[in-house]
Amino acid sequence: MKKYLPNIAGVLLGLGFLAASIPVLFNLITIPKMPEGTPAAHFMAAFVPTGYLKFVKFFEFVGGIIVMIPRLRNLGLLLLGPVIVNIIAFHVLVDDPHHLVNPMLDIIIVCALYLLWDARKKFSGLLN
Repeated sequence: MKKYLPNIAGVLLGLGFLAASIPVLFNLITIPKMPEGTPAAHFMAAFVPTGYLKFVKFFEFVGGIIVMIPRLRNLGLLLLGPVIVNIIAFHVLVDDPHHLVNPMLDIIIVCALYLLWDARKKFSGLLN
């Protein structure tokens, strides 16, 4: 079972990012409006019209596909790492603190941390 856990975590992480990026990249949904005057509304007012949201969603899409492929998983984690940090920063610093309990975010964090732990010996070369 232990040898299948990284594959399960990689697929869950990849599917989570694909589910979040495909609707935005292919204009299948409209971006919901944030409550007027909130920090999240100001953030999204700069994020969406400039095209930066599509840029981030592209990295989510590519990283989501790559992290599901076992041989390329570490490259996928390197692509998704900054995205995950920004998602956490948004929820902690900008969004309403009541939204911190988010099952999708929890799954993403747990899967990413597990995959990083599983490949810690391969990533240790980056720290030397």
